[in-house]
Amino acid sequence: MSPTPLRIVLSFTPEDAAWLRRGQHSVPKYWEGHATAPLAGDVIRLGGRQFLIQGRAWEHDSEGPLLRVFVGAAHAHSDTIFG
Repeated sequence: MSPTPLRIVLSFTPEDAAWLRRGQHSVPKYWEGHATAPLAGDVIRLGGRQFLIQGRAWEHDSEGPLLRVFVGAAHAHSDTIFG
């Protein structure tokens, strides 16, 4: 019996999810093929913005293990916060 691959699902804030839809940005499978799952504090960059991974939840459904990754609000690519 071969092991079921881990599925990783990124969960964005409602505002960032809307930005992704409007900009038609596709989210790459960042961790596909990697032995290490994302951790809180990791940063991903997408569409000129960066997102901080704030937390994760392990789940299991009929398809196998699932890691839900909660992504914080977007910041400018330069790490600059205006306001």
